[in-house]
Amino acid sequence: MGAFTTLTHTMSAHNACDGKPATLVCLTNTKGMEVVLMDIGATWLSCQVPLGENDHREVLLGVSNMADFQAQKSYMGVTVGRYANRIAKGLFSLDGETYQVAVNQAGNCLHGGNEGFDKRRWKISAQSSSSVSFSLVSPDGDQGFPGELSVLVTYTLDDDNGLTIDYKATTDKATPVNLTNHAYFNLQGADSGEDCLSHHLTLTADGYVPTTEYGIPLGELASVDDTAFDFRAGKTLRQDLLTDHQQKAAKGYDHSYLFDCARDVSAPVATVLSPDAKLSLVVYTDKPAVQLYTGNWLSGTPNREGGEYRDYAGFALETQFLPDSPNHPEWPVASCILQPGKAYRFFTRYQFLNH
Repeated sequence: MGAFTTLTHTMSAHNACDGKPATLVCLTNTKGMEVVLMDIGATWLSCQVPLGENDHREVLLGVSNMADFQAQKSYMGVTVGRYANRIAKGLFSLDGETYQVAVNQAGNCLHGGNEGFDKRRWKISAQSSSSVSFSLVSPDGDQGFPGELSVLVTYTLDDDNGLTIDYKATTDKATPVNLTNHAYFNLQGADSGEDCLSHHLTLTADGYVPTTEYGIPLGELASVDDTAFDFRAGKTLRQDLLTDHQQKAAKGYDHSYLFDCARDVSAPVATVLSPDAKLSLVVYTDKPAVQLYTGNWLSGTPNREGGEYRDYAGFALETQFLPDSPNHPEWPVASCILQPGKAYRFFTRYQFLNH
């Protein structure tokens, strides 16, 4: 229980933004894996994966105190909402009405706005040794979004070293919803000092979304065929890094990939192998897309050791709807608009395999 004990002490030494200390939860399994979560931002703080007897590897980028958590701008491990990724100019129309939501990055809405779900204290509504549920009520008009949204995010650790995140939400008025977790991984060790670019990624997606320099979709969906965005056969993140104008504008990969809507959701969408080949991450989800981000702007983000992460210190695989989906109803994916009487229900499972 090393990471949990340490983080409980250091994260609660200073109060969160609401003037009260954070509450931390530890999940464990029979293999010795340990996951630490926090009610502020329903955040995934730590992920210690067993490599062998008395040998664990921290694979999640993170911080060790509340001051650093509040200072970091990289959304490390947080639950993102009400709408993950970007909405162009923070504008969309719904049922004949135009909504202006909070803008917080280059005149666009990123990850729910200035006071997104990552900055809230969530309620711990259920807890056991292997599972915890966080709930949140977002009022009508929150950051400009319509409808009162009730959200439940459940983390469950199984004995196959898989952490499943279940997302549920209901609303009393039609509203865009796009929830994700913004974990950054480094399978070589989050505090190893090595970048993530030697990780080998296989990603099943056939298409991706070209964007402006600010991450706003240009409008069309593009095939990964014969592009640097093709990870279907597997390659290192470094292999084709910065080899086209799309990546150069973003300083790396920061793009959404679209999965086949008719795929078998019990099959993995992504597999990542550590540079030393000792650990793999396998990702499963029923969400329609994933944002691959290679940590292009992590420089200056505080780490657990009192120092700072560098650019490319970790990668994110954020399962979600496509960015700016409220303004692209023509895209061939399920609607991101949650209607009253309907339920938003999705899952993502991150499984770690040692070799």
